[in-house]
Amino acid sequence: MRPSSRLLSLTSLAVGAVLVAAACSSAASTPVSNVQGMTAAPASAGAPTGTALGMTNDPTLGAYLTGAGGMTLYVFTKDTPDTSTCTGTCATSWPPLTVASGATIQGPSGAAGTFATITRADGTFQVTYNHMPLYYFAGDSAAGDTTGQGKSGVWFVAPVSGSLPSAAAPSVAAPAATDTAPAAPAATDTAPAGTDTAPAATDTAPAGNTSGASGY
Repeated sequence: MRPSSRLLSLTSLAVGAVLVAAACSSAASTPVSNVQGMTAAPASAGAPTGTALGMTNDPTLGAYLTGAGGMTLYVFTKDTPDTSTCTGTCATSWPPLTVASGATIQGPSGAAGTFATITRADGTFQVTYNHMPLYYFAGDSAAGDTTGQGKSGVWFVAPVSGSLPSAAAPSVAAPAATDTAPAAPAATDTAPAGTDTAPAATDTAPAGNTSGASGY
């Protein structure tokens, strides 16, 4: 073989080796997700979500709970423990504070009560505080708004203390008083009518004797 031909062959082999090496390097650095027919593994295996609640200290209303964006949370005194009675149009005006299934609820520092969730009639999970379901109010438009306070006498800001003030807590009407002072009996002993009257005068002066004595 002539020298020029041998040099050309060696050059071709070297170029081929470089191309093969480059191809192997490219395949090794290709992400698995980009390889046809395979998908990347998820970054996390469905870690549970969490919800952190806040609080606002109002000079008039005291400390109360807040939700997303610092919006005021309320309780409904017609609810019973762990049961929401606000559904339909009520839930439109008073949206419940809901979370995903299995979510953890973290309350603010100083919250003395217990946070939990209940299952609503529509299957969503509503947050409760000391067994009281929590709600937002559609009439509030910014953090710090408390326009729902005292609505209809049954809606109140959710107190951080975990218990409603006596004026807001549902109360049982006291029974009507049945022990009244007896009425004084009608007076029956009246002074007797006067029956002793002066007797009518029956002794009259004797009639005068008009016949004169006989003179014999």
